[in-house]
Amino acid sequence: MPGRKASETKRREQILRAAFEVAARDGLEGLTVRKVSTRARLSSGLVIFHFRTKDKLILTLLDWVLATTTVLHVTDDIAQIVAPLDRLIALLRREMYRLATEPRRMRVFFDFWVMGIRHREVGLKMQAELARYREAFRPMAEEVLQSEPDRFEHVTADGLAAVAVSFIKGCAVQSMIDADQFDIEAYLTAVQGMVGHFGALAS
Repeated sequence: MPGRKASETKRREQILRAAFEVAARDGLEGLTVRKVSTRARLSSGLVIFHFRTKDKLILTLLDWVLATTTVLHVTDDIAQIVAPLDRLIALLRREMYRLATEPRRMRVFFDFWVMGIRHREVGLKMQAELARYREAFRPMAEEVLQSEPDRFEHVTADGLAAVAVSFIKGCAVQSMIDADQFDIEAYLTAVQGMVGHFGALAS
């Protein structure tokens, strides 16, 4: 029945959003079916009906968070930038702003990372998703290396992609630590200064 299916999908989404709100406030350790049901304004039985157990709810929440966090979209305005390095920097800037302006989402994301240390299934999902996110930068990194071989001598596409992701995640961590005071433009200026300094040392 299409109507019933749509209703169930909407209810699951409602529960997942409530689970996210609870996790963002209390951490994954503090997430309970009762708290989620209260936040969603549903009965605990209805939460269990849709997700069976708390563990299943947490794993589904992980998929939901990953699907809305580690997804790289190269918008038309960035794709149209001619110089590969300028295009990569523009993408870094866009991703830094995107993740740094969602400190609660990043808090839940890193909470899952910590959970993954002792929870094998969570750990494997986190590693696979971060590897996929890094791999998404690889084509653009290859273009940069081809266009500026002297600037990036001895650098591999994998290495450049890893550095790009490191800058983005580092920015997200800093915004999570102090969301009110963190200045993304100051962070980017510092990154550019450090990169220029490292380049001078290498030459």
